[in-house]
Amino acid sequence: MARKFDAVTLNTLKREGEVRIRPGKSTKRGVIIWIVATGEDAYVRSVQAAQGKWFQRVAQSKEATLEIGDRLIPVTATPVADTATLDAVSAEYLRKYATSPYAKSMTRPETLPTTLRLQPR
Repeated sequence: MARKFDAVTLNTLKREGEVRIRPGKSTKRGVIIWIVATGEDAYVRSVQAAQGKWFQRVAQSKEATLEIGDRLIPVTATPVADTATLDAVSAEYLRKYATSPYAKSMTRPETLPTTLRLQPR
C-alpha cells in the first residue's frame, strides 16, 4: 500500500511556492522546484522537460528528498501517464502559480511526461 503525506505536510506542500529536491541519495543542497498537490498526492514536473538534470536523476533512481524549510522528507517518485491526473496536475500548476509568467511553461506538452507523483518513504 502506498504511503501518504500526513495532513500537515500535505497542507505545507499545497501552500509553499517553492521547495528543494535532492535527487537520489544526494546530500548536496537541493534544486529549487515548484510542487503541487491534488487530492492526497504531491506532484512535480521539470520546466526543462526531459533535459532537466534533477528530473533525469530522480526518474532514474525513483528516490529523492524534499527540503521544506529545514525539514528533509525522503520520497519515492513514480511517473504519471494517465490523462486525468496529468490534466488535474496541469490545472493545479496554473491555479497555484497563476501570478507567475512561467506557469504556462509547466503545462507545455513536452513537460507532461516529466510528471512525477511523490510519496513519502
